[in-house]
Amino acid sequence: MASTVTPRTPGAPETSGTPASTRPGYGQLLRTRGAWTFLLPGFAARQPFAMLTLSIVLLVQHTTGSYGAAGAVAAVTGVSMALFAPFTGRLADRHGQRAVLLPVIAVHALAGLSLTALALADAPLWALFAAAVPTGASVPQIGPMVRARWGVKLQGSPLVPTAAAFESVTDELTFVLGPLLATALCTAVDPAAGLLTEAGLTLVGGLLFAAQRGSQPAVAPRAGAGAVTGSGSGDGHARVRSALAVPGVRVLVVAFLGIGAVFGGMQVALAAFSESIGEPGLNGVLYGTFAAGNMLSGIVCGAIAWKVAPRRRLLVGYAALALTASGLWAAQSVVVLAGTGLLVGVCIAPALITGYTIVESLVPAGARTEAFTWLTGAVALGQAAAVLAAGQLEDRLWDGAGFLVPMAGTLLAFATLVALRARLAPPAASRTVARGVGHRTPVAVD
Repeated sequence: MASTVTPRTPGAPETSGTPASTRPGYGQLLRTRGAWTFLLPGFAARQPFAMLTLSIVLLVQHTTGSYGAAGAVAAVTGVSMALFAPFTGRLADRHGQRAVLLPVIAVHALAGLSLTALALADAPLWALFAAAVPTGASVPQIGPMVRARWGVKLQGSPLVPTAAAFESVTDELTFVLGPLLATALCTAVDPAAGLLTEAGLTLVGGLLFAAQRGSQPAVAPRAGAGAVTGSGSGDGHARVRSALAVPGVRVLVVAFLGIGAVFGGMQVALAAFSESIGEPGLNGVLYGTFAAGNMLSGIVCGAIAWKVAPRRRLLVGYAALALTASGLWAAQSVVVLAGTGLLVGVCIAPALITGYTIVESLVPAGARTEAFTWLTGAVALGQAAAVLAAGQLEDRLWDGAGFLVPMAGTLLAFATLVALRARLAPPAASRTVARGVGHRTPVAVD
């Protein structure tokens, strides 16, 4: 059916003009009208987030001489971000992304500078904790905001899963480049250079992204006291109280906590394993192999025209993730551990991508930024908890005991997914194709 161009108000949903017979792919996705106006600033604005944790660790360890203190300050930052991110997302849905971004990036830049100054001044640990709270709480939620903008551009399009895959690959790329940049700055320039650069890039990148007003989602109307969330039909004006009120979002939060447990547990356990065999430099190689599996898998997932329903894909993909993560603790050699880590990385991307895809059908457009921040915040919270748990296990048990954390986290999350899988089905309204509306496509269900 030929698409018809109609006038569109700024921030309102638009059809992609993608013919149903055309196979979705990255090339077609990147040709979406107006996409590059928020993709490039979005990439620049989210890059600093990947530098934050390592920059804090390297600076605080340099000034205190303690990795324990450095890890604790970084963990406080991560927990603070996870707790405040959904609040930031809700404000963005209610008042607009630009209205929230401008004060948030200013607060984050000032908080980062304050944390740097306190660390260099040999301030007590409690003062570093106090500065870490606003630093984490004010992390701009650029990734969820970009995903929400894709939702506006691609409403009803078969390119939605491709966009989710593209964003997953972009996130992974930033987490490859960010730590490398932070390490180079902190070791070759100055221990404070990483955190100072992170604050500066956040300010500049955030302002550039906030300037792209035409692609931001429309502001969602406030819901009444007794209102319930609307369906995920793509109605950007559905009245909604909170994305977390949707049962399926709560189930996905648990699933993403398990994914965070994989990231955090592997960071600690791989470092401990490398140290135990006298090859600490292998840590970067092993974690890089894991990250490469994640990135390559994400690229492949986005290139496939899926015919299997998202809920079924999530259950199968998460089962594979739990199975591979459960084998990490048994790896006794570098080769076996690298291979197992690669498989774990390969299994993470499908779970992440499918989870974000399911949100599109569960949550109205007016609450998707908040929904995405709940998921990214869950990953951060699971990662922070896993870092602490894996560290304790490594100290108290055996080298490699930290690998029990990814196993436990994914198994518990998978059990939750199986038990509550019915809540992941989109509302009935989302599964009915409106008669006479050419850009609506049916959603596959189990």
